[in-house]
Amino acid sequence: MKEAGIHGIARRKFKATTDSRHSFPVAENLLGRGFSVERAGEAWVSDITFIRTLEGWLYLTIIIDLAIRKIIGWSLAVHCQHRIQ
Repeated sequence: MKEAGIHGIARRKFKATTDSRHSFPVAENLLGRGFSVERAGEAWVSDITFIRTLEGWLYLTIIIDLAIRKIIGWSLAVHCQHRIQ
């Protein structure tokens, strides 16, 4: 391989993106896995995911109203930053 000028490509090691050892307050689980609600606006759920692009990572957050099962809001950003208010 050396004579031919070729070499293997090393894969990157797994990098954990979740820090469970933080000092931020953890919100109480008010739903208790009860995802059936009757009125719109009564319960919202959210999730965040990251999307790899040619220009880098994008972070997508969505908010879904459980009663109507529709996305009611979303945000796309180039950084993933915790904002606790």
